[in-house]
Amino acid sequence: MVNQIKSPLAESPVIEEDSQKIVKIRHTCAHILAMAVQNLFPETKVAIGPWTETGFYYDFDRPTPFTPEDLEKIAAEMGRIIGKNLPIIREVLERSEIAAEIERLNQPYKKLILERIPPDETITRYFIGSPDAGRSDREPSLIDGAVSPPEEFWWDLCAGPHLNSTGEINPDAFALESVAGAYWQGDEKQPQLQRIYGTAWQTPAELQNYLQQKEEAQRRDHRKLGQQLKLFSIQEDAGGGLVFWHPRGATMRYLIEDYWRQAHLEAGYQFLYTPHLANLDLWKTSGHWDFYRDNMFEAIELEQQSYQIKPMNCPFHVLTYQNDLHSYREFPLRWAELGTVYRYERSGVLHGLMRVRGFTQDDAHIFCLPEQIAAEILGVLNLTEKILSDFGFTNYEVNLSTRPSKSVGSDSVWELATAALIEALNAKKWDYIEDQGGGAFYGPKIDIKIQDAIGRMWQCSTIQVDFNLPERFDMQYVARDGTRERPIMIHRAIFGSLERFFGILIENYAGDFPLWLAPIQVRLLPVSDEQHHYALEVAVQLKQAGYRVEIDKSGERLGKQIRTGELEKIPVLAVIGKREVSSKTLSVRTRQGGDLGSMTLADLLEKMQTAILSKTNL
Repeated sequence: MVNQIKSPLAESPVIEEDSQKIVKIRHTCAHILAMAVQNLFPETKVAIGPWTETGFYYDFDRPTPFTPEDLEKIAAEMGRIIGKNLPIIREVLERSEIAAEIERLNQPYKKLILERIPPDETITRYFIGSPDAGRSDREPSLIDGAVSPPEEFWWDLCAGPHLNSTGEINPDAFALESVAGAYWQGDEKQPQLQRIYGTAWQTPAELQNYLQQKEEAQRRDHRKLGQQLKLFSIQEDAGGGLVFWHPRGATMRYLIEDYWRQAHLEAGYQFLYTPHLANLDLWKTSGHWDFYRDNMFEAIELEQQSYQIKPMNCPFHVLTYQNDLHSYREFPLRWAELGTVYRYERSGVLHGLMRVRGFTQDDAHIFCLPEQIAAEILGVLNLTEKILSDFGFTNYEVNLSTRPSKSVGSDSVWELATAALIEALNAKKWDYIEDQGGGAFYGPKIDIKIQDAIGRMWQCSTIQVDFNLPERFDMQYVARDGTRERPIMIHRAIFGSLERFFGILIENYAGDFPLWLAPIQVRLLPVSDEQHHYALEVAVQLKQAGYRVEIDKSGERLGKQIRTGELEKIPVLAVIGKREVSSKTLSVRTRQGGDLGSMTLADLLEKMQTAILSKTNL
């Protein structure tokens, strides 16, 4: 059963107003942060400071690193500025005027920002204080942190939006969080700046909830748990951004893939395997070379030809389709592949399993007739619901993105595809948020975000109708009347990528995986060597029943064995002592149920089978 999560922007006008206010609060906090920094450290040059999903940041060019003590001083200065309730005023000016002031004040990053603004775009700046402050004895100055009696004065080149005054921010509802390095424009060839991160909310209670969630998220960090539970590693010696699956993690990956394949077979899919690279011309035909080149690795030269390692699977599926001339009678064709792709990501944005350079997509493409679109989309939604629910995700936010201003395909085919997506969503009785103009240039799409155990939303599943590739590759099928027509092509992924989904799973369960998914389901703990033979007998029977079991061979005392099993989050620990050997029983402890007492192996197998079928724990 799906529990719908609605975006605040999809709710009533009151909620929408609150959403806009939090944006203004966070954007204004970014300006106040920069003002506070320059009040305290006037030599600092400023770069850029936007609002974010949970707060704000600002990038600074300062030769001396910011310290934790500096952050405390900056936060105090921000509180003082907020307490002054200074007005915030928007002003429109001529490009030449603002350029002269930026040049005079030697603010190189603001100069670069100004140069990127299109010539026909209105240029605005926002003042904290009054634009007239200090005009009697000096000209307005750009973000120089100066104080002009009788009123403080600061401004930034910005498009907004902002609050009307600093006093609209609750001084107990913001916090500075950390300092990190950040290259200008995200390019490691550019200067490295210092980025101060902060968070801001409307009320202190919201701030405390966020900080508690952040603390819980740190406890669940998949990078830390991945090492602790011996699931995977990222080997920098291999170049970074590449995942090494260790035995326990590889076991879980096998389980996930096996489940995925079985679910797709039941849903009428066929499987493909395609190469890892192809002639560069393929990527030029598909359009990836023109539109996606910055995210592709360098081509490989071989026998006077250029080969490109694949960033996507879809062109390979198209080539497979074109190997034969298909008839309308064959449709729909549902082809799925766990295809590993490689994309160039800058080292500064790599993040555990969430942002990598090599990953496996649970990719599928459906080729169908126009009148089959709605039914096929509904089938994808049903399969998505089944798979995500079985992995423990039942709270979703659904987004429908429609035709953007720049797109390919006729009006009629866009209208047909969009209506089919809506028809499928209505058939599911799912609420959705419509993002007008937010679709891909090649077709409308549905995106599904899942909510994890601590309330965070993760983008995973996507369903996209594509009018571009069938046109580029001149895809055809034989229609009922014998003419050649273009098939409808639907892209879809449910996990998104195995690596990222695995990271989400780790954090959702905090490493306490349900019994069916745990890499080691049962660990037998013999109290001494005398019980080892019985432990072997039990292990054989568990393995024959299909369970993943191991015997603790550390020779440690029982208390240490139990503690190790708990730290490694083994779902079932079975103690075997003299009493258990003589009675042919096991003393069972579980992660979720605690001490279950003594039971026979048959009883344990029955309980585990029930948990496996329901995809829960004992």
